[in-house]
Amino acid sequence: MSSAPKHKWRIAHSEASLGWGGQEHRVYAELMGFKQRGHEVWLIAPETAGVFARSKEAGIGVEPLKRGKLRFPFEAMRLATWLKKHQIDVLNTHSSADGWLVGVAGRLAKVPLLIRSRHIDVSYPNRWLSRHAFTTFADHVLTTSHKITEHFQANFQLADDHITTLPTGIDIRKFHPEGPKSDIITQHGNPTLPAVAMISVLRSWKGHDTFLEAIKRLQTKGFAARYFIVGSGPQEPLLKEKIKNAGLSDVIQLCGHREDVADILRAIDVLVIASTKHEGIPQIGLQALASKTAVVGSDAGGTPEIIRHGVTGRNFPAGNGEALAQAIQESVQQVELTRTYTEAGRKMVEQEHSLDVMLDKLEDIYRRHLG
Repeated sequence: MSSAPKHKWRIAHSEASLGWGGQEHRVYAELMGFKQRGHEVWLIAPETAGVFARSKEAGIGVEPLKRGKLRFPFEAMRLATWLKKHQIDVLNTHSSADGWLVGVAGRLAKVPLLIRSRHIDVSYPNRWLSRHAFTTFADHVLTTSHKITEHFQANFQLADDHITTLPTGIDIRKFHPEGPKSDIITQHGNPTLPAVAMISVLRSWKGHDTFLEAIKRLQTKGFAARYFIVGSGPQEPLLKEKIKNAGLSDVIQLCGHREDVADILRAIDVLVIASTKHEGIPQIGLQALASKTAVVGSDAGGTPEIIRHGVTGRNFPAGNGEALAQAIQESVQQVELTRTYTEAGRKMVEQEHSLDVMLDKLEDIYRRHLG
């Protein structure tokens, strides 16, 4: 990793989301990565956003983002002035709201390189209007999976040199099979039983319902295990109610939001990614593979691009609780086969999805556009 770049870029990212999920982790990873490589970085985001506080604490420059339809033209002008003042070379927008607002500001400020990142696969009812977000207000588009890229090219006819698939890089020193294991896993229930977990923001499309169905089926079959759901989010009250109604309150441990994800991955036997839609390349999947933790992933979105069935893990049809139950059971019982998958998964992440690989590819894109 270079600490003294030949050319120091001035890079700003914008993020309108208030949460702290995979997308926000990606923003933070790029900012910190380029800061450590000696470039100057800033974040434009609402002051109440999770990534705002973390970036400020890490010594990253921050600028508040103020949203609102009536405020739009004034905020666009204000941000354009700010971008000119700081002589920003690269401006990367991430959510729909900041994509339009900060994208307009970037064009007004004549920022040399505007990038639009897209993290999830969604539909675009008004393709004519949406296309401007990825062309008029973007010199280059970044996606986190090949499936999203293919969707973009089909919808907006983007040229190959206008769009790049680049999943979020993983810190392979932090996410490693060797290291401490989380007490929240090791000290809960019978430690001789396998630990199976979902780790995600609690959103409707993450597939927790499928996970609950699979657990019920495994119980019926007499398969004994410990189950954990890690994360917080808008679906938390509803999920608690569903667990209670399913009679699983004594079976599933709700762990809430945790910062020690690496320690949790080392402590569990199987990670479940049960998303039903929208998924790009799930970072938690790459983190688990880097930790040599067995992964069972649905076939939604870009998940199969990294959880490659019969190579790095096991896949199941999204929403199919019976198939998920079978895959969990096989992951635990087929020990040698599972070990070959986890070894292959670690090797794949090292070669294709490390943080340094991501930053190197981003630098190549910057040089191509900026010289």
